[in-house]
Amino acid sequence: MLAITAILATGCRKFLDTENQGEYTAEDYPYPQGAGPYDPFIFSAYNYLRDYNVHAAPFIVATSIRSDDADKGSTPTDGGPDVISMDNFPVLPTNGIANALWVNYYNLINRCNTAINEVNNNQAIQAEPSIKTQAEAEMRFIRGYGYFMLVRLFGRVPIISRVLEVSESNVPQSDIAQVYAFIETDLQYAAANLPPAWDPKFIGRATSGSAYGLLAKVFLTEKKWGAAVSAANTVINSGRYNLSTPYDQIFRESGENSSESVFEVQATSSARTPTQNGVQYANIQGVRGPGNFNMGWGWNTPSTTLENAYEPGDPRRQSTILYASTTAAISRSIYGEPLPVYPSEVPNPRYNQKVYTNPTYRTLNNDRGGWWMNVRVLRYADVMLIMAEAANELGGASNSTSAVSALNAVRTRARGTNANILPPVQSTNQEEIRQAIRHERRIELAMEHDRFFDLVRWGIADQALHAAGKTNFMSSRDALLPIPQAQIDLSRGLLTQNPGY
Repeated sequence: MLAITAILATGCRKFLDTENQGEYTAEDYPYPQGAGPYDPFIFSAYNYLRDYNVHAAPFIVATSIRSDDADKGSTPTDGGPDVISMDNFPVLPTNGIANALWVNYYNLINRCNTAINEVNNNQAIQAEPSIKTQAEAEMRFIRGYGYFMLVRLFGRVPIISRVLEVSESNVPQSDIAQVYAFIETDLQYAAANLPPAWDPKFIGRATSGSAYGLLAKVFLTEKKWGAAVSAANTVINSGRYNLSTPYDQIFRESGENSSESVFEVQATSSARTPTQNGVQYANIQGVRGPGNFNMGWGWNTPSTTLENAYEPGDPRRQSTILYASTTAAISRSIYGEPLPVYPSEVPNPRYNQKVYTNPTYRTLNNDRGGWWMNVRVLRYADVMLIMAEAANELGGASNSTSAVSALNAVRTRARGTNANILPPVQSTNQEEIRQAIRHERRIELAMEHDRFFDLVRWGIADQALHAAGKTNFMSSRDALLPIPQAQIDLSRGLLTQNPGY
C-alpha cells in the first residue's frame, strides 16, 4: 500500500488546495471503476513525463533554444558551455544535456516496458482482457512519444521493446526508418485501443485522439502525406476538439485541458507540496527579476526574429511575448502587474508569455516558480495545421481546398472579432499555400517546441538559423545531436557517432 500511495500521489487533476491527489481510497481500492490494477506501473510512466530531463531544462534547450524562435536568455554565461553551445552550435559529444536527454527518455521508455511486462507476464494480477489491452495501449502511446523525441533528437537509436536481462542490455542502433516503423506500430496500437475520453477523475490520460494526433505528426515528419491527412482527420472528425478557446486563454491555468488540448503533461502544486507533483517547465522560463519577479531562470527568451515574424496586428504576439518595462514606458502583465525594467532590473527585454503564472496561484501556493503549469505537448490547432500541410503536399484541387480551409480556421480563431487583421488565405497555388502554412505553424505554435524540428524537416534550417545569427549551424552536422560519448563508451563502441562530430 505504501508503494502504491507513493506512485499514485502524482495526481490526475489540478486543484489549488491539493490534498492526497491521485491516491486510492478505501472506497475505490483496489482501483476505481474505469481504471485497472496496472495503474501503479502506468502512473509511474506518467509521473516520469514530469521529470526535469524529460520536460524541463534539457527539453527546452534542445527543442526551443536551438531554434530561431528563442535565445538562451538570462545572463551571457548562465547555463555554462553545455547550454551555450546548444544555442550557438556546435554541440560536443561530451555535452551533458545531450546525455541527459538520451538517458532519461530511455528511463521513460523503460517504465513503459516495465508496465507492459506486468500486463503480459504478471500472473498474480487478475484483469479482464480489455483492461490489459487498454493498459498496454497507454504505455505504447507514451513509449511511442519517447521514441519520437529520441529519433528527432539523435536519429539512429537502439530500439528496446521489452524489459531486458543484464546480458542483453548492450543494444545496437537501428536505422531511422526502423525507429519510425516501431513508433508507428506503437501509436497505431494505442489509437485502436485507447478510449476516446476518460472519466474526469482521470483527466490527462492518453486517449485515442492523443494517439491519432501524435501519429499524424509522425507521418508528417516522414512525409507520408496521405497517412498524415487520414490520422489528423480522425481527430478532427471525432468532434471532441475545437478551436473555441481564445488564443490568449489557452496557456493560462484556466486553459489547461480545454477543448484545444489533445495531450498535455499534467502538473499540480500546493503550499504543502510545492514541487513533488509538478514540473519545472515554467520555472526555467520565468522572469528573472527582483522581488516578486524572481520567478525563474529567465531562459528561452523570444528572439527578435520571432518578434518580427508576426503580421501587423496579430494578437498572438502579445500572447506569446512578454515585454519588460523600459525607462520610457511601463509594461504590464496580462494580470495588470507592472513589469520590471530592462536592463536595470532584468537581463532580457522579452520573456515567454505562454508560461507566465497567475498571481492568485502564486499566493495560494506560496511560490512563484510555476511548478503547477501543465506542458502542452499536442494542441488541436497543431493537428489542423498538420492536416493542412499534408493535404497541400498531396496536391490537387480538393486537397488544396481542405488545406486552405483548415489554415483559415486557425487564422479565424487568432483574428477574433477584429476583421481588419489576418486576412483569409485565398490562394490556390501550392507553393503559396505551402509558405502560408509554414508561416502559420511558426506563429501559432511559437515557443512550443516544434520550430527546430519543422526547420529540419522542411530542409531550410541553415537558411533560417543563419538569418537569426546562429551562423555556426550546419544541417549536415547539427540537424541531429551527437550520440553522447558517455553512451558510446558504455557500449564499448557498439554505438557509433552521428556524421560531422
